[in-house]
Amino acid sequence: MGRLAGLIALTAMLAACSKGPAPVADVPGGRDWTGTVLEGGEVSHGMIVLGDKLDNPYTTENMRDAFVSLYPTKSRNEVKTTHLYVRFLPRNEEEFETLTSMGLDLVDYPVDYEILVDGDYYHDPSLGDDGYTWQYAVVPDGYEFPDVEYEILDECFITETDPDAKSADGIDWTAVECEAYRLSGNGGMVLPETKAGKVHPSGRITIVDEEAYGGKPVGLAGVRVRCNTFVKFSNTYTDRDGYYTIPKTFSANLKYRLVFKNEKGFAIGFNLILQPASASALGKGPAEGLDVTITRNSDRTLFLRSAVNNAAYDYISRCAAEDMDLTLPPGDLRIWLLSRLEASSAVMLHHKVGVSHSLVKDFLGYFASLIAFFAPDVTIGTENMQDYSDVYRAVCHELAHCSHFSQVGLDYWNRYVEYILTSYVTMGGMTYGDGSGRYAGYCEIGEMWAYYMESVMYQERYGGPVPQFGTSYWFCPQIFRYLDDRGFRKADFLAAMQSDVTDISALQGRLTLQHPSKAGMIEQVFFRYR
Repeated sequence: MGRLAGLIALTAMLAACSKGPAPVADVPGGRDWTGTVLEGGEVSHGMIVLGDKLDNPYTTENMRDAFVSLYPTKSRNEVKTTHLYVRFLPRNEEEFETLTSMGLDLVDYPVDYEILVDGDYYHDPSLGDDGYTWQYAVVPDGYEFPDVEYEILDECFITETDPDAKSADGIDWTAVECEAYRLSGNGGMVLPETKAGKVHPSGRITIVDEEAYGGKPVGLAGVRVRCNTFVKFSNTYTDRDGYYTIPKTFSANLKYRLVFKNEKGFAIGFNLILQPASASALGKGPAEGLDVTITRNSDRTLFLRSAVNNAAYDYISRCAAEDMDLTLPPGDLRIWLLSRLEASSAVMLHHKVGVSHSLVKDFLGYFASLIAFFAPDVTIGTENMQDYSDVYRAVCHELAHCSHFSQVGLDYWNRYVEYILTSYVTMGGMTYGDGSGRYAGYCEIGEMWAYYMESVMYQERYGGPVPQFGTSYWFCPQIFRYLDDRGFRKADFLAAMQSDVTDISALQGRLTLQHPSKAGMIEQVFFRYR
């Protein structure tokens, strides 16, 4: 899309703002990543391809016809509109934010069409590529619409009763719903075993890290599972072990999707369109639910999104006081996966870093406000990532930066970005520069911390000796590792990295002030590595 050009160029340039590519010797060889997540076909990550329009069984008229078919002596007026199937067309980022802030469960494709090829997104071909597409939703009858263009597509009757329950006057609404499917030509979607009643879809979504937990599947944690049949939607989050139970009941085949908006407050996005969270189609499945296991031989995009999800969930969970006791990354964290980049970054653009800087504003121009709304906080360059462990170390590194950002604030990070941008421009794209120049100390403190966290969290998950990540650069994560071996905690280091600690001397002074009984040890290690 046209408006992405400036953003992609910017994120590529800022990708050096943090973890650079691993040395060539450390990068495993190539691997064939083709694979499927479910039996029966490959997962598509392109645009959804629609087929014929289907007759929505939940329209008020279809449900009335079904009601009369089963209860001919009762009044059709028993069936009254409960919901509206609508679509919105936001014209700018403020209107899109208005819709999302209202808690609407939006999808970008019409749900009353046959899907010939499932995918991650849809863009209405009648609209220009450079604008938003229609956003579809189901709202209660009588809904107070915001000041955003909208169109009511259908008046609907959607009931929710306990499984196998009948109303007080003996009406079996589950039977009415099934009859509406039959009369509208969708009877084949209703499974024989559920025709007598509805069920709560439930199951487990898991992922395999071959190098941890003996290669046994572990839960895909805190991710949203969305399912729908026509206009009837429901979603929930998986628990830490990957189990889910959808709150609504269903009696027909469903379309299942993973929406990578995690209950821990981060979203994994970038689907070639500006969406806060990516969605991976899992295809059709029974009303009873789906069990899915994702491995590195599954679809590559789904595997990478899932591995990033779990790594971020793990980091944020471990920030708790009873574990690492670290400052949390900021809320509403946006993580983008960039498949053609090696480097990763914590650019914090969504939290307003950089876009106000003259170097960036001159480059972005008109796009600056758009990027501030939709742009990433973290980018993960996945080009050379082969295994779960590759993802894990990168995510730990970047989220360590995010904890630092939460503590030091916007001005500090803008200076950090200025040093990176200046080094990138003046030194031919050299990662982290050479340690000279204005604001180099900001980079030194930040990268020492992030590479230290990457190394120790990797060792804690996978065992063996602590890796030497980052020790070949001009800054020295070895300082933190040395002190760690002698009783310092991760939280001790972050506590010292306040907004006024802007170079290595200030860091030494703050650690000495906070730990006076260890002043000699601190002086020794800083002298050794400086």
